Amino acid sequence: MKIHFIAIGGSAMHNLAIALYQKGYQVSGSDDTIHNPSKSRLEKYGLLPEVFGWFPEEITSELDVVILGMHAKKDNPELLKAQELGLKIYSYPEFLYEQSKDKTRVVIGGSHGKTTITSMILHVLNYHEKEVDYMVGAQLDGFETMVHLTEENDFIVLEGDEYLSSPIDMRPKFHLYKPNIALLSGIAWDHINVFPTFEGYVEQFKIFTDSMVNGGSMVYNEEDEIVKDVVESSENHIKKYPYTTPGHFIENGITYLQTSEGDLPLEVFGKHNLQNLAGAKWICQHMGVDEDDFYEAIASFAGASKRLEKIVETPSTVIFKDFAHSPSKVAATTKAVKEQYSERTVLACLELHTYSSLNAEFLAEYKGALDAADKAVVFYSPDAVKIKQLEAVTAQQIAEAFEREDLVIYTNPDEFKAFLFSQNLEKSAVVLMSSGNYGGLDFDEVKGLV
Repeated sequence: MKIHFIAIGGSAMHNLAIALYQKGYQVSGSDDTIHNPSKSRLEKYGLLPEVFGWFPEEITSELDVVILGMHAKKDNPELLKAQELGLKIYSYPEFLYEQSKDKTRVVIGGSHGKTTITSMILHVLNYHEKEVDYMVGAQLDGFETMVHLTEENDFIVLEGDEYLSSPIDMRPKFHLYKPNIALLSGIAWDHINVFPTFEGYVEQFKIFTDSMVNGGSMVYNEEDEIVKDVVESSENHIKKYPYTTPGHFIENGITYLQTSEGDLPLEVFGKHNLQNLAGAKWICQHMGVDEDDFYEAIASFAGASKRLEKIVETPSTVIFKDFAHSPSKVAATTKAVKEQYSERTVLACLELHTYSSLNAEFLAEYKGALDAADKAVVFYSPDAVKIKQLEAVTAQQIAEAFEREDLVIYTNPDEFKAFLFSQNLEKSAVVLMSSGNYGGLDFDEVKGLV
């Protein structure tokens, strides 16, 4: 089968390209720009385009399938040529569904926790040498790619993103998977450029719940009132399995899970991660892993990439980086670090980087998000606001939104770095939250702070 990727450089797209190449398909792709790690990984497999750009002459009737990424536009010349030739054009999630129509599809959804829960499930299954197909949104230890597809595996585990499928398919990705088993972790307004109202955003999770196959199993966080309402009010003929935060305690900077087998020390921490663990346990049990085997495996789970990822630790200082950017994630991460390191000074640094977080109307959602920290800093780049073609936001607007009088705000990356490197970090826990890099901060250099 000959497959061509339009916009191959995206995280999900390049991983799917590699997975299909490993299956023996003939894979080609194009993009107008590709950055690392996608660039080096495509190069490793001989899939990196020789020249960046769009080349409609490469789109011929010899192609069996074209897979279209979100980075492309509706008027992309390769897309227009594929449409003109009447080629089969799939979005990323559409193609994954086609590859898994005969499998048991396990889909992990929610505004937050998706990647961590999917990673926990895959860690447990890998620990017990249970083979499954999968797609996850972060690079995991012990896994070569973020996508794995076979003919023989019975299960596929999919991270169910609510963002749009492709420039010509405006359905949220997770509406396309039709799960047999699903999970909803939490619902907190996000992606306001696509879902301008909270009600419209919540509606997508109702559609997801109703898209499950008849008789399917929905695992859901009943401590989230919106999730509880979405699932319990659904008239779809599905089985419903609620979960809550499991019993636990913190001692000497380590979180212990209280289980029937005794107290289990964990690598991860924070109420949100304990909820994630409870959801992952239910899913693993639906997939044939018993409770004791789950606990044995989860004890060694150290977290998904960039999700409370420990950069460096000494006896008196620890520094984390975290992908948190939405208000609910920022609040959960900051609170988790303070609870885990209650005797230390917690410095929380947040970069406002996404479209939603830089939107003046959305800023109010961040009220109290950094309250758990002893010191709080917000960095944002006015250039990023311009690139996203948003109205300029001011430091005053940010200060008012967070409602924290001692909030420190930087717009210059050099000044932010100078602040960070001037701090006395004895008896401190630092968390750097962003989906960006603070205007070019070298995280390896940050290790030298301690």
